[in-house]
Amino acid sequence: MKYINEKGQLVTEDSSQDCFLKFIYSSMAGRVSLKLLTRPWVSKFGGAFLSTPFSKCFISSFIQNNHIPMADYEKTTYKSYNDFFTRKIKAGKRPIPEDENVLFSPCDCKVSVYPIYDNTTFVIKNTLYTVESLLKHRKLAKRFRDGYAVVCRLTVDDYHRYSYIDDGEKSYNYFIPGIYHTVNPIANDYAAIYSENAREYTMMKTKHFGNVVQMEVGALMVGRIKNHQGMGPMKRGTEKGYFEFGGSTIVLLFEKNRVNIDQELLKRTEEQCETKVKLGQRIGYKK
Repeated sequence: MKYINEKGQLVTEDSSQDCFLKFIYSSMAGRVSLKLLTRPWVSKFGGAFLSTPFSKCFISSFIQNNHIPMADYEKTTYKSYNDFFTRKIKAGKRPIPEDENVLFSPCDCKVSVYPIYDNTTFVIKNTLYTVESLLKHRKLAKRFRDGYAVVCRLTVDDYHRYSYIDDGEKSYNYFIPGIYHTVNPIANDYAAIYSENAREYTMMKTKHFGNVVQMEVGALMVGRIKNHQGMGPMKRGTEKGYFEFGGSTIVLLFEKNRVNIDQELLKRTEEQCETKVKLGQRIGYKK
C-alpha cells in the first residue's frame, strides 16, 4: 500500500494484515484455510475469545509492534484484547473543526476519494465494487451519480471509533451479510475469487452536506461493526460507533454539488496513493 503520512512523506508498506490477505486470496493453501475461517462458528468463536481475559496476553506485543501512542488514550486496565482494541481516545486529542461548513474525516484512516460515474469502481478488502454493488440498491446508487465516494481505510494501528460528520437525522441501519465464493478453487494458485465483507449503512439527512450514506465495512472473519443507535437525530462529532478487532473501512457517499473535496486528495487518489488523516481532519467543505 502507498500513502502520504501526516508529515507529507510517501510511505510504501505491506502490513501484516495486507500480507495475510494476499496469502488468503492468492494461494491454494489460503483459499482452503478461508473456507474454514469464514464458517460462522469459527468467526463467532474467534470474536468470543478476543473478548475473554485470556486474550490480554496479545496486548503488549501489539502495542510494541504497531507503535501505538498509548499516551493519547484513556488510562485504564483492559479486560480483554477487544476491550483494548476499542480503547477510547483522551478528550481533546481528536478535535473537530469549529466551522460547520468544513467536511472532516469521521475516523483515523488512509483516505481516497473517487468521483462517482456509471463506471466508477474502487477496491475494498480485495474486492472491486461499484456504488450499486456496494449498496445492493440500484435506485439509491443513482442518487449519488456525479457525486463523490470517500473511502476511509482503517488499519489495525488506527483508532477504531468513528463519529458523525454533521448534525441531522439518520435512518435505520441496513445490514448486508458477507459472501465468500471461490471459482474453481483447486485449479491453480490464482483461481478467481468473489467475496464481499459484511457491511452496514445508514442514510443521513445532514444539515450542511445534503443526503449522505455512511457505510461501515467489517473486517475478514472476526471484525464486527458496533453502531450505537438506530433511526433518529445525530449530532456532529458525536461517536457513531466502533469496530471490534480487524482492519475495517468506512465509505461516505455524497450527492452531486454538495461538497468540494480538497484537490490534493483527489490528485493523490488519481495517482493511486492514499492520504493518512485523523478523525476531525478536514477533507473538504460545503459547496
